[in-house]
Amino acid sequence: MIDTNVIVAGLKSRRGASFQVLVNIGQGQFDIALSVPVLFEYESVLKRHQLSHITESDLENFLDYLCQVADTRDIFYLWRPFLRDPKDDMLLELAIEAEAAYIVTFNLRDFTNIQTFKVEAITPQQLLHKIGAKS
Repeated sequence: MIDTNVIVAGLKSRRGASFQVLVNIGQGQFDIALSVPVLFEYESVLKRHQLSHITESDLENFLDYLCQVADTRDIFYLWRPFLRDPKDDMLLELAIEAEAAYIVTFNLRDFTNIQTFKVEAITPQQLLHKIGAKS
Protein backbone atom coordinates (compact mmCIF):
# COMPACT_ATOMS: atom_id res chain seq x y z
CA MET A 1 0.00 0.00 0.00
CA ILE A 2 1.23 3.46 -0.78
CA ASP A 3 0.07 6.38 1.31
CA THR A 4 -1.18 9.47 -0.49
CA ASN A 5 1.71 11.58 0.83
CA VAL A 6 4.19 9.36 -1.04
CA ILE A 7 2.19 9.65 -4.28
CA VAL A 8 2.08 13.45 -3.98
CA ALA A 9 5.80 13.70 -3.20
CA GLY A 10 6.67 11.42 -6.10
CA LEU A 11 4.63 13.46 -8.56
CA LYS A 12 5.94 16.79 -7.26
CA SER A 13 9.58 15.97 -7.92
CA ARG A 14 11.58 13.48 -9.94
CA ARG A 15 14.17 13.48 -7.19
CA GLY A 16 14.03 11.26 -4.19
CA ALA A 17 12.71 7.95 -3.06
CA SER A 18 9.02 8.70 -3.61
CA PHE A 19 9.51 9.20 -7.34
CA GLN A 20 11.56 6.01 -7.53
CA VAL A 21 8.76 4.11 -5.77
CA LEU A 22 6.30 5.41 -8.39
CA VAL A 23 8.66 4.46 -11.22
CA ASN A 24 8.81 0.90 -9.87
CA ILE A 25 5.03 0.42 -9.69
CA GLY A 26 4.01 -2.30 -12.10
CA GLN A 27 7.59 -3.41 -12.77
CA GLY A 28 7.40 -6.65 -10.78
CA GLN A 29 9.49 -5.35 -7.86
CA PHE A 30 6.51 -5.19 -5.49
CA ASP A 31 2.74 -5.41 -5.67
CA ILE A 32 0.27 -2.71 -4.80
CA ALA A 33 -3.38 -3.04 -3.95
CA LEU A 34 -6.12 -0.53 -4.61
CA SER A 35 -9.70 -0.07 -3.49
CA VAL A 36 -12.26 2.39 -4.79
CA PRO A 37 -12.06 4.58 -1.64
CA VAL A 38 -8.25 4.71 -1.79
CA LEU A 39 -8.33 5.56 -5.51
CA PHE A 40 -10.80 8.39 -4.84
CA GLU A 41 -8.57 9.64 -2.02
CA TYR A 42 -5.56 9.71 -4.38
CA GLU A 43 -7.59 11.58 -6.99
CA SER A 44 -9.03 14.09 -4.53
CA VAL A 45 -5.69 14.92 -2.92
CA LEU A 46 -3.79 15.13 -6.22
CA LYS A 47 -6.38 17.47 -7.73
CA ARG A 48 -6.30 19.62 -4.60
CA HIS A 49 -2.51 19.96 -4.82
CA GLN A 50 -2.79 21.27 -8.39
CA LEU A 51 0.63 20.10 -9.52
CA SER A 52 1.50 22.73 -12.13
CA HIS A 53 3.61 20.46 -14.33
CA ILE A 54 0.98 17.69 -14.49
CA THR A 55 -2.12 18.14 -16.63
CA GLU A 56 -5.48 16.72 -15.63
CA SER A 57 -5.10 14.26 -18.51
CA ASP A 58 -1.70 13.14 -17.16
CA LEU A 59 -3.25 12.69 -13.73
CA GLU A 60 -6.11 10.62 -15.13
CA ASN A 61 -3.61 8.48 -17.07
CA PHE A 62 -1.58 7.92 -13.90
CA LEU A 63 -4.67 6.86 -11.95
CA ASP A 64 -5.78 4.62 -14.84
CA TYR A 65 -2.34 3.01 -14.83
CA LEU A 66 -2.63 2.32 -11.09
CA CYS A 67 -5.99 0.66 -11.73
CA GLN A 68 -4.43 -1.52 -14.43
CA VAL A 69 -1.44 -2.76 -12.44
CA ALA A 70 -2.86 -2.87 -8.93
CA ASP A 71 -4.47 -5.78 -7.19
CA THR A 72 -7.96 -4.31 -6.85
CA ARG A 73 -9.81 -5.19 -3.70
CA ASP A 74 -13.29 -4.74 -2.31
CA ILE A 75 -13.45 -3.96 1.38
CA PHE A 76 -16.25 -5.79 3.19
CA TYR A 77 -15.30 -5.03 6.76
CA LEU A 78 -14.21 -2.06 8.77
CA TRP A 79 -11.43 -1.96 11.35
CA ARG A 80 -12.45 1.53 12.37
CA PRO A 81 -11.60 3.35 14.35
CA PHE A 82 -8.12 1.96 14.84
CA LEU A 83 -5.90 4.86 13.79
CA ARG A 84 -6.29 8.57 14.53
CA ASP A 85 -7.11 9.51 10.93
CA PRO A 86 -10.05 7.74 9.23
CA LYS A 87 -8.25 8.04 5.88
CA ASP A 88 -5.34 6.10 7.35
CA ASP A 89 -7.82 3.47 8.56
CA MET A 90 -8.99 3.17 4.95
CA LEU A 91 -5.43 2.33 3.88
CA LEU A 92 -4.99 -0.11 6.77
CA GLU A 93 -8.21 -1.91 5.80
CA LEU A 94 -6.90 -2.31 2.26
CA ALA A 95 -3.55 -3.58 3.53
CA ILE A 96 -5.30 -6.17 5.70
CA GLU A 97 -7.60 -7.30 2.87
CA ALA A 98 -4.65 -7.61 0.46
CA GLU A 99 -2.44 -9.27 3.10
CA ALA A 100 0.18 -6.61 2.41
CA ALA A 101 3.41 -6.61 4.38
CA TYR A 102 3.91 -2.85 4.21
CA ILE A 103 2.27 0.53 4.08
CA VAL A 104 4.70 2.98 2.47
CA THR A 105 4.37 6.38 4.12
CA PHE A 106 6.25 9.36 5.49
CA ASN A 107 3.95 9.43 8.52
CA LEU A 108 5.20 6.40 10.42
CA ARG A 109 3.73 7.72 13.68
CA ASP A 110 0.27 7.74 12.13
CA PHE A 111 0.45 3.97 11.74
CA THR A 112 1.47 2.89 15.22
CA ASN A 113 0.40 -0.56 16.41
CA ILE A 114 -0.48 -1.85 12.96
CA GLN A 115 1.86 -4.76 13.60
CA THR A 116 -1.21 -6.28 15.30
CA PHE A 117 -2.41 -6.93 11.74
CA LYS A 118 1.00 -8.13 10.50
CA VAL A 119 1.52 -4.92 8.55
CA GLU A 120 4.52 -2.63 8.94
CA ALA A 121 4.76 1.07 8.10
CA ILE A 122 7.94 1.90 6.19
CA THR A 123 9.29 4.92 4.32
CA PRO A 124 9.79 5.02 0.54
CA GLN A 125 13.56 4.81 1.15
CA GLN A 126 13.09 1.66 3.22
CA LEU A 127 10.96 0.07 0.49
CA LEU A 128 13.58 0.80 -2.13
CA HIS A 129 16.21 -0.75 0.10
CA LYS A 130 14.06 -3.88 0.57
CA ILE A 131 13.57 -4.34 -3.17
CA GLY A 132 17.20 -3.50 -3.99
CA ALA A 133 16.34 -0.44 -6.08
CA LYS A 134 18.32 2.78 -6.32
CA SER A 135 16.96 5.79 -4.49
